[in-house]
Amino acid sequence: MTTAKERATIQQQFQTRMNEDELMNCMRCGFCLPTCPTYIESGFQESHSPRGRIALMKAVVDGLIEPDEDVERSLNMCLGCRACEPVCPSGVRYGHLLEEARDIIAQNKKYSLFVRIIRKIVFSGLFPHQNRMRLLTALVGFYQRSGLQSLARRFGLLNLLPRHLTTMEKVLPTVPTWKEMNDRPKQLTPQGIKKRRVAFFTGCLMDTMFMKTNDATMELLQRAGCEVVIPPAQACCGALHGHGGEKHQAKELAKRNIEAFEQLNVDYIVTNAGGCGAFLVEYDHLLKDDADWAERAKAFTRKIKDISEVLVELNFHETKLKVKPQVVTYQDSCHLRNVMKVANAPRQLLQAIEGAEFREMKDADRCCGSAGIYNIVEPEMSMQILDYKMQMAKQTKATTIVTANPGCLLQMKLGIEREGLSSHMRAVHIVDFLLEASGE
Repeated sequence: MTTAKERATIQQQFQTRMNEDELMNCMRCGFCLPTCPTYIESGFQESHSPRGRIALMKAVVDGLIEPDEDVERSLNMCLGCRACEPVCPSGVRYGHLLEEARDIIAQNKKYSLFVRIIRKIVFSGLFPHQNRMRLLTALVGFYQRSGLQSLARRFGLLNLLPRHLTTMEKVLPTVPTWKEMNDRPKQLTPQGIKKRRVAFFTGCLMDTMFMKTNDATMELLQRAGCEVVIPPAQACCGALHGHGGEKHQAKELAKRNIEAFEQLNVDYIVTNAGGCGAFLVEYDHLLKDDADWAERAKAFTRKIKDISEVLVELNFHETKLKVKPQVVTYQDSCHLRNVMKVANAPRQLLQAIEGAEFREMKDADRCCGSAGIYNIVEPEMSMQILDYKMQMAKQTKATTIVTANPGCLLQMKLGIEREGLSSHMRAVHIVDFLLEASGE
């Protein structure tokens, strides 16, 4: 609970830092309402809609209300999926407003000791340090391989956790070994004629927990004719920090990444995670007020490109792609679609695969409820959203759900497990599916 002094400071910061022109751009037309999962799943509560949250922010700026727990709760309930932005006739950059508001609150509120410790560990102690991410993943690998996982399941120890976390443990991928995570390439040559020179943004979770997907990405780029450079100095993209009220740390990570990539002389900086790509492509906004970095950030963001766009540009979908007969549907990564504006390329690739009968899922562009760590901190709403998504997936009768973001992938695996469909339905990252289709 915030004190009166904290609320006064937060209100002053809202008045100083919030973009009032952006707040005023919202016409309250309601076009955003049908696109907002939390508005729909909350029973159409206005405070859980984009225009409702903007109205709350504006009221705080104008001094009409205090930034109390109800305001904070409304902002925290937002998935940050940004589905409201493409449909907004005024072009309101809602995501930027949300990040700024969350940062103001987080930096001027005194959390409990437990929460402060957790935030310090996650934001400062873990994600900015890839060696620590590898160590944590190696510990997960030890748990999986040593027999501890079997014992925990046999004796029901996991039942002490909330149900959604117990199910999530079941769908975690088999993680790589410590040696595999520390033996990563720095440069790869193209197969055949060189068509592009690209850099690969490996990410933190993607190059540890989902390392096999990163390997598949680099393999596909090579097969498509790309020389691939993987700078070892790159860092976490900073998305978790930016969305979680730690913008200062997000800016520091952005600067580390810009420095790591800017001298490589590449055509593109390729990503394979929608959430990472969307944050990387907005480094120019993140650093717009920093005179020393603004132009460098713009140059960096101009080169960001999703793997699916690169593959389509290089006509990879015209090569021989084939899988065993199966029905395939696609779940959009919110940030890939709504921020990076990539929706057609993944579908074009999937529709080119022989044996894959593509069926469009209703509301494929609606958030699955993962949203970074949202499914951990807001499990009830997340599971409501996931239940709806699984209803739509089942209607397609798909045996394979393809997505393009690690969080979405785990969430869809979680949905499949919750529905008892794991015997005849799977979820897979698009690059893993494409590598399967191209012949490993």
